[in-house]
Amino acid sequence: MQANSTAVFGKWRSYFWPIHRWELKKFLPMFAIFFLISFNYNALRAYKDSLVVTAPQSGAEAIPFIKVWAILPCALLITFLFTRLANRYSREKVFYIMMCLFLSFFLIFTFVLFPAQDYLHPNALADKVQAFLPQGVKGLVAIFRNWTFTLFYVMAELWGTAILSLLFWGFANEVTTVKEARRYYGVLMIGANIAGIFSGQVSVYFAGDIFISSIPYGKNAWDQSILFLNCVIIISGVITIALYRWLNKVAIPPSDHHPMPVKEEKVKMSMRKNFAYLANSKYLLCIAALVLAYNVAINLIEVVWKNQIRQVYPNPSEYSAYMGEVMTLMAIIATLVSIFITGNIMRRFSWTVSALIPPVLILLTGLSFFIFVLSHHFNVTWIDSVATFFGSTPLLLSVSLGSLQNCVTRASKYTLFDATKEMAFIPLSRESKLKGKAAIDGVGSRLGKSGGSVIHQGLLMFCTTVAASTPYVAVIFLGVVLVWILAAVSLGKQFDALSKEKTPLEIQDPAPPLTTSHA
Repeated sequence: MQANSTAVFGKWRSYFWPIHRWELKKFLPMFAIFFLISFNYNALRAYKDSLVVTAPQSGAEAIPFIKVWAILPCALLITFLFTRLANRYSREKVFYIMMCLFLSFFLIFTFVLFPAQDYLHPNALADKVQAFLPQGVKGLVAIFRNWTFTLFYVMAELWGTAILSLLFWGFANEVTTVKEARRYYGVLMIGANIAGIFSGQVSVYFAGDIFISSIPYGKNAWDQSILFLNCVIIISGVITIALYRWLNKVAIPPSDHHPMPVKEEKVKMSMRKNFAYLANSKYLLCIAALVLAYNVAINLIEVVWKNQIRQVYPNPSEYSAYMGEVMTLMAIIATLVSIFITGNIMRRFSWTVSALIPPVLILLTGLSFFIFVLSHHFNVTWIDSVATFFGSTPLLLSVSLGSLQNCVTRASKYTLFDATKEMAFIPLSRESKLKGKAAIDGVGSRLGKSGGSVIHQGLLMFCTTVAASTPYVAVIFLGVVLVWILAAVSLGKQFDALSKEKTPLEIQDPAPPLTTSHA
């Protein structure tokens, strides 16, 4: 694969831009759309955590409860809505409806819910409820106390599920062949990770001490940062809709929406049938196992890490600024990986090798993080010596190591994990793609995060604090990653077999127009 790509494009172009000129009309709008959606996704990640974790009488303990009792039901609802819309309207109209739903919420939150939080949050009632409940469910009371922030957290999380996974990747997989994906997806990941750099720096800038008294909004710089960020998100969303409209009306002819030369009827979907379809396919179950394992593993680590960040940065502006810096570093790492590693690994090596790199990385970095945290928790003497050597404290050093772990893990997710997972859908029939993707990305990813949250909730009931439950979290984390590795190996064998069964026409690049050169 690599040799052929190099022969067509040249050594350096095969690294950075393995795209034919006659493909730019389709590829560039896809690149821009993915960039803008990813920009919003990363910006929302920083602010949703800042709002919830630093909210009054809240903390990282609230996150597991939000993911189980708020995000999971809403994910089921949004997937149900997606299936109903997909049965009635074209994919293009579904995209517009879903985008407008999310952008309308961010508009309402910015100009109604956030300014009126003092009147809307039931603090007195929450205090009474907390007095009768054990300390272990403090997070559950917090999500009720700060319910508008909880709602923002939910919609920010579902942006990744509904807009990024279901809508964009569902569209990309429908108009892209396996051979195109090996060239396209690596470059798309570069754009997404550059978007992460921009969104990280935007978050840091807005989280600074910028208060414009002439703007009649908010009491302090943090309040106005919510205004500025959400306005940027809304504008970005409107531009995304305009680009998607142009892409579908001008750049992609109707025949490109079905690259497989098979006449297929419109696929009717329902939640029950989608999951029944998933249960009867070993191939789709393996993809689901990858998604579930990743989300459980990352959630297990992040709650421990974010609990430590709050101890260092209790102020929402400082917390948001720190998360923005972490996202910037993560995006820089991911961008470099996308440019120099991802595309070339996917073209040079098998799908299995590419898919195994993320779980191996998260295993090595995750275990290192847990060893350091546990050593600090149990007051092992060498931790103090290491912290002194770096001119820091054990807590600050632990936060830094967790940040590095998160950057490396997320970078592998946004490059190799996402690219290989989406590529795994391409050889499937259109029915398998639509039903499998709706079940796996619409609900499966949320079940994974909720699974990790349920584990944290159960441990908090017995251990009371995140710190005390960390040893048990580490053991469960190890088991989850091992399951992930086994699922990737099994899926790789099935992917190779299924790809070989396709006719050459279905897995090769479509022929360019006769009047256009290949350069």
